[in-house]
Amino acid sequence: MNPQSLLASASINIGLALVVLSLFSVFKKQPSNAPVYYARRLAKRHHIPFDPPLTLRRFLPSVSWIPRAFRVTEDEIVQSSGLDALIIIRLFKFGIKFFLPCTLIGLVILLPVNYNGQDGPPVDYLSMDSLAISNIRKGSDRLWVHFTCLWLMSFYGLYLLYKEYKEILGKRIHQLQIIRHRPDQFTVLVRGIPLCTGHKARGCSVDHFFSKHHPYSYHSYQMMFNGSYLEDLLDQAKSTARKIEDLRKRSSVEKHNREFLLLCTNGEDSAKITLLEEKLQELSHRIHQLQCEDMLQDKELPVAFVIFKSRWGAALAAQSQQHSHPLLWTTEVAPEPRDVSWKNLAIPNRVLPLYKIGVILAATLLTIFFAVPVTAVQGIARFEKLKKWFPPAMAVQLIPGLSSIVTGYLPSVILNGFIYVIPFAMLGMAKLAGYVSKSKEELKACDMVFYFLVGNVFFLSLVSGSLLDEIGESVTHPKNFPSHLARAVSAQGDFFITYILTDGLSGFSLEILQPGLLLWDLIKSLTYRRGKEKKPYLYSLPYFRVIPVVSLAMLIGMVYALVAPLLLPFLICYFCLGYVVYINQIADVYEVTYETCGKYWPYIHHYILVAIILMQVTMIGLFGLKSKPAASICTVPLLLFSLLFNGYCKLRFYPTFRNYSIQGLICRCMDRMLLKMMNLIRRATSWDFVPRLQKIRIVRHFYGP
Repeated sequence: MNPQSLLASASINIGLALVVLSLFSVFKKQPSNAPVYYARRLAKRHHIPFDPPLTLRRFLPSVSWIPRAFRVTEDEIVQSSGLDALIIIRLFKFGIKFFLPCTLIGLVILLPVNYNGQDGPPVDYLSMDSLAISNIRKGSDRLWVHFTCLWLMSFYGLYLLYKEYKEILGKRIHQLQIIRHRPDQFTVLVRGIPLCTGHKARGCSVDHFFSKHHPYSYHSYQMMFNGSYLEDLLDQAKSTARKIEDLRKRSSVEKHNREFLLLCTNGEDSAKITLLEEKLQELSHRIHQLQCEDMLQDKELPVAFVIFKSRWGAALAAQSQQHSHPLLWTTEVAPEPRDVSWKNLAIPNRVLPLYKIGVILAATLLTIFFAVPVTAVQGIARFEKLKKWFPPAMAVQLIPGLSSIVTGYLPSVILNGFIYVIPFAMLGMAKLAGYVSKSKEELKACDMVFYFLVGNVFFLSLVSGSLLDEIGESVTHPKNFPSHLARAVSAQGDFFITYILTDGLSGFSLEILQPGLLLWDLIKSLTYRRGKEKKPYLYSLPYFRVIPVVSLAMLIGMVYALVAPLLLPFLICYFCLGYVVYINQIADVYEVTYETCGKYWPYIHHYILVAIILMQVTMIGLFGLKSKPAASICTVPLLLFSLLFNGYCKLRFYPTFRNYSIQGLICRCMDRMLLKMMNLIRRATSWDFVPRLQKIRIVRHFYGP
């Protein structure tokens, strides 16, 4: 890719971002668009101030929403949206913290070193390779500058990872303390419940088992039943209730507006309402019949929610094996009610591995088929080489400037278009894997999407681009293959610059504009929802889409931080714009549907560490290809240290994200018991007049010696 193509891509993306953000600032001021841009606030019935109608200010673009985003504190985000929403913001802040000093190093130190890598100015001033590591000649001592910067960036990244992990852990512990009174904190999900032979039911089996093995902490249970047969009836009842409501509203409007029309149609509407009400009563009667105890017993599932008297009792039961047979009486921490995936509770425990194997096979097939568009995109990006293999492509050059747009902007747009569909496909597969909560489905989807993007977008783009670029030279000069490969690796930097520009400027701008919802709202307003009250378009925050895509951008930035430092300034713009956009989306648009108390951060930590290790492995290979084996050997200890750091973080932080601390639960329980005891004593007599020795005895009775 030549500089003209890169300039064309940057110009188009910057221009499109400015236009889209200007439209957003104008559309957000219109009350008719409130269901799109203030969906969350409307759902909570918050007052939304708008400018008076027919004022010029209401139709002028503004940037007031940008400084407002930077004034939002982390405590406000946690209080309003939870710790999971803060994780998204901390991911963008991590990118800013890491790449800001890396950009200074890259622009001040690495770019001049690369530019003068041939012990003089480069021959081709217009080539992007003149600013990359490929411009440095073999065996040059300038590579030790890259070696030093590699160590500095790696240690700085590991330090930030440790600091972030420690801070998120503290916030998780604090958040768990805040939600300690929530019912799910006292509940355990039990699966694989055997049938009681005496009563031919599983409920008595649950009560007998936990009364025997957890006599002091067990409280009660609630069996689960297969309610799929009720879904059709409930859907019909909801549809009938909506029709009745619409007919009543229409009759009310006609009564106030057109009295003559009311006389003609009121009788028809009343008759329709009467028939629909009778149908609704019949459906309600059938639903109540199906919910009776005798009917439910036949639909009983081997699944139950078991309630305990204390949090530590629930934690002990959830984190221990209850039976010698590992498939019987399996327990886990119960998700909160809004997080439960109710349909998956009906999947038998024994067949869950088959579901997960099927999901893995489906994801593998999708990965293989996705290789076709990625290879085609690289063919378009490598237009100069593509002309030799496909001569009709030369027709693009007949229009001035078109080849720059085709090679610079079009490939990244096509690739981002395909990538947009992948997270939703992976989430659909994760839903079929049988997880009992939506949060686990999205966590699994995060993993699948990230490794899919790393394999297809990063590695396959690199390999396909290198093959198209180097296949001719490798056949004619096989001895020069290592040097050509090193140049091809660094040459892919310009393609990833266009990818970051398109994904960041255009992608984040379209995310905040929500053009799909705007178009859909307009169609509904002009057709079947005309004149009716608008409902907010409320959707959950798409963790499964945001986290993997942003993590991929971070991986690309870390790998190319030393190879092509020109990429780093674009990454700063990427993370700053993403930070501002998602502060706005979290505050006004997206709904919080569940709270995992920061369980997404261990996954993000792992993705960033993978990026750091790939950066080090890439530099080991490049030092070898540049005939600097000493630098390659000296980088190996850095790689080993990073792996040891990963192992340490797994031992130090990860267990607290996976399990609950029994010590903390018991101590807080003892605090509550002591408080109740003191209140009782105050009611009987004044605590101040109790002898000091007696106070010590009371405290020791509850806390031990």
